[in-house]
Amino acid sequence: MDVLEIWRYPVKSLQGERADRVPVGVDGIEGDRQFALFDLGTGLGLTARRAPELLFGSARWLGPGAVEITLPDGTVAADDAALSGWLGRPVALRSSAEQELRRYENPIDFEDESASWEAFDGARDSFRDSARTVVSLLSTGSVGEWDRRRFRANVLLAGSGEDAWVGSRVVGRQVGGGDGVELDVVKRVGRCVMVTRPQPGGIERDLDVLRTIHRDRGGDIAIGARVSRPGTIAVGDRVEPVEAPASG
Repeated sequence: MDVLEIWRYPVKSLQGERADRVPVGVDGIEGDRQFALFDLGTGLGLTARRAPELLFGSARWLGPGAVEITLPDGTVAADDAALSGWLGRPVALRSSAEQELRRYENPIDFEDESASWEAFDGARDSFRDSARTVVSLLSTGSVGEWDRRRFRANVLLAGSGEDAWVGSRVVGRQVGGGDGVELDVVKRVGRCVMVTRPQPGGIERDLDVLRTIHRDRGGDIAIGARVSRPGTIAVGDRVEPVEAPASG
């Protein structure tokens, strides 16, 4: 399958940015999930599961240790006070280099968010929910008629059938020849209430998205991978399986 889009999300749960070509290291796409907002009242990482309005802000990667956040009104957030004022609670923007505790929360029943929530530990490096994977890939065939932005995948592929890659090693064949990044696909990506949230550009709240994923796909959509060989990935590259991953 060919790469249609590449996305990085510099701040967890905020809108990200598209790229034509990006470096991919052992921690995933450069700049992806390197910052997160933390609720100073609870100590937990704040996500759009708890604060859906986060999806109406956006982040731009400026380089290692630097990010720019644009608020829904178009202004650039100058500091934590501006972010706290926007969200109506005291928050702090933290980088993955400085924040050690990585706990987030999820509603136990996405149909009734007034019921219990549960906390869980995220990855220890970048601010990802999963400690097992650093890059997510999703095909147009799996997305179907849904807006692909609901799923916040790093790589959108033209075609279908990525679920069959779980347990395989895949390589990006670069435009013009040569091998790029190499990935070990380790799992399908389980989905939560995030995919139901409204977003800019006319994406409305829609619980049927997650209901359908549970009914038809066992709760999963997209695949997650770790990086076995760093490199680059670009729009137009062909991604294809080459072998099962090495044991261990």
